Amino acid sequence: MHNPTDIIRQTQKWIDDVVIGCQFCPFAAREVKRGSVNYRVERSTDRKTCLQSLLEECHRLTEDPAIETTLVIFPAAFHRFNAFLQVMDMAQKALKKAGYVGTYQIASFHPDYQFGGAPLHDPGNYTNRSPYPMLQLLREDSVEKAVAAHPDPEGIPERNVAHARQKGLAHMQALLKACLGA
Repeated sequence: MHNPTDIIRQTQKWIDDVVIGCQFCPFAAREVKRGSVNYRVERSTDRKTCLQSLLEECHRLTEDPAIETTLVIFPAAFHRFNAFLQVMDMAQKALKKAGYVGTYQIASFHPDYQFGGAPLHDPGNYTNRSPYPMLQLLREDSVEKAVAAHPDPEGIPERNVAHARQKGLAHMQALLKACLGA
């Protein structure tokens, strides 16, 4: 398995080339330029340990306002998408139990991400496909401000899926694969 430095470099390439390059998140480029994105590689396969890492990152965000968002990357765990969905559900419950609901929200990304009702090979799934399973912590107040300033925040997901479909499956697969070579 790659070392954490390689995993972070691959994740950064994915953010640059896919998330920003395809304009899937109109807010990401600003935070990358500001250097306000934190990366944590959790190498454990134990669910409790992985969830504890996520909660530790909530604490880090609380303590360090210079960090806008954190990506908790799980290179060794949750390779099956259904197992990842279960962990995502557990993560939501852990945030609630820890009192972070309304302060932080979670976005999820996975190499085999599949939207409900979408075919497995739909290029639109690549809007949430990443080199590794990962959970992103976002500051709720920052999300609200960004959404309020955007002319059409409700249209972002639909535009993203349309863009990925227009580019096609082979293109989206190649973009993601290229990130692993970083």
